[in-house]
Amino acid sequence: MTHWFHRNPLKATAPVSFNFYGVATTPAAAKVCNDMRLSRTRLLELFTDSSCNPEMMKNATDLYFSLLQGFILSLDDSSQECKLRYIQNFKWTDTLQGQVPSITEDEAKDVHRSLKIAAGIFKHLKESHIPKLITPVEKGRDLEARLIDSYIIQCQAEAQEVTIARAIELKHNPGLIAALAYETANFYQKADQTLSSLDPTYAGKWRKYLNLKTCFYMAYAYCYHGQTLLASDKCGEAIRSLQESEKFFAKAEALCKEYGETKGPGTTAKPSGHLFFRKLGSLIKNTLEKCQRENGFIYFQKVPAEAPQLELKANYGLVEPVPFEFPALNAHWTPETLAAFDLTKRPKDDTAKPKPDEEVKPLKEPDIKPQKDSGCQIS
Repeated sequence: MTHWFHRNPLKATAPVSFNFYGVATTPAAAKVCNDMRLSRTRLLELFTDSSCNPEMMKNATDLYFSLLQGFILSLDDSSQECKLRYIQNFKWTDTLQGQVPSITEDEAKDVHRSLKIAAGIFKHLKESHIPKLITPVEKGRDLEARLIDSYIIQCQAEAQEVTIARAIELKHNPGLIAALAYETANFYQKADQTLSSLDPTYAGKWRKYLNLKTCFYMAYAYCYHGQTLLASDKCGEAIRSLQESEKFFAKAEALCKEYGETKGPGTTAKPSGHLFFRKLGSLIKNTLEKCQRENGFIYFQKVPAEAPQLELKANYGLVEPVPFEFPALNAHWTPETLAAFDLTKRPKDDTAKPKPDEEVKPLKEPDIKPQKDSGCQIS
């Protein structure tokens, strides 16, 4: 779904060698350090590997975190911190301040599931781990509550977009599609409001994306709500609903242009160039013309001055974050291995550690170009 979703830059990190020679005093302790280095390197490589699939990412993540937790957690399940808690510092960049191809049903499920898992990971970090960080979270930085909340909500909204595309393709009940679109628009609006107090220099582009998606799915909601009203012989109200859909679609088009011209971190999505976006414009126009014809020949109903209030609640298809837990502690971490780290000794090789003023190089993300503008069909 390249160029449909807005993405802030991938978080880059300085190299970490885990070379604790002198501190790691046994082969078992040295092996843990070597496995940490290799698993971290492999995980970072997968972030920019366009051939990586969800299973590869999960396996690499589980291996790395199963090892990393030995530097954080007490092996005897006590509340005390591990003695290795402060042995290694990590350096990261900050993401804000620092035409889709046709996809198969299985790929669509992967996108849908991955977004729900991502929302669950953000939620788990916010609730269980960020409060325990050694360095307090700075306002407006990546781990601050406003940003984490926005990431959670955006993941939910984007997962629901997959649900909506599927419902439209299978010609589900217009009432269900309208309700899902309305719920999705509310998600995007809530994510935008969460970012409203951030400096627009850093969050302005992200907020433009959230605004345009809010308007786009409000246009969808009013369009399909109009179809529901017409099916109930409420042609006058249907016309007014379609007129409101036209207004939101025009606003979404204008916001697409503003978003493309707004400077800020992250990739630039190009939703207005997608067939999925353009098809909505045609659907609104054709449905409105149909309603007006029917009203002129059959119903002769007055068109209300006020747009209908959308009080739609979807009973199906709503997305919740998938609960997430870190993997179990790696089997290499035994009391003997932990005891083999002698913190009274300094590591003999500090050459691999980043210098204090060393800049963390940004990750070079692959430019995945769409090969076919299919309108986000799920085949």
